[in-house]
Amino acid sequence: MLEATDIDFSYGGVRALSGVSLAARAGEILCVTGRNGVGKTTLMRCVMGLEKAAGGSVTLDGVDVTKLAAEKRAAAGVALVPQGRMIFPKLTVEENLRIGLQARRDGVKKIPAEIYDTFPILRDFLKRKGGDLSGGQQQQLAIGRAMAGGPKAMLLDEPTEGIQPNIIQEIGRVLQRLAAGGMAVVLVEQYLDFVKEIGDRVAVMNRGSVVASGDMSVLTPELEREYLGV
Repeated sequence: MLEATDIDFSYGGVRALSGVSLAARAGEILCVTGRNGVGKTTLMRCVMGLEKAAGGSVTLDGVDVTKLAAEKRAAAGVALVPQGRMIFPKLTVEENLRIGLQARRDGVKKIPAEIYDTFPILRDFLKRKGGDLSGGQQQQLAIGRAMAGGPKAMLLDEPTEGIQPNIIQEIGRVLQRLAAGGMAVVLVEQYLDFVKEIGDRVAVMNRGSVVASGDMSVLTPELEREYLGV
């Protein structure tokens, strides 16, 4: 389980997160949703260690990783697929995937065949520069890079953003397979149809706090109108 408890964070004098708690269980997809600007990305960055929370704790399988830097959290088994994908455009697909290997705890230096089985297009484009891929292909590469580290928990920030529908469906199937294999998956997503299709549990954020959480029945029409409508 990946657990964040009472996370606080401010940008200068502006409070971005206030006592946010969530728990992502192995074998489940936890969806974090809410309107733009409510703190979802900041929460993921705090959990990953890319931002230093002002308060609270993060544990992975009961081990406190709160004081660890991002690279140490990656080595402990937490992976982040960031918003905008953030692949290395001048490196090849293979080189991008090899960067993901650096987080492995078992010292494996070979790109796992599972990644190519999951995203066959990456095998076909191994020598192609990441920047030459389409948006959907780059998203597959970003997820493959995270998989290369053999994580226990994977955080994904808006993976459907700017992606064609057929790739969105494929990403959904991949995340379900990863969860079924025992991974804890945390999905930050505003595309509610996608959330309802693949999510096991949901946390709804508003103004830096979790205002509702539980199984998917939490997403009532009334809650959607109040916190998720445009």
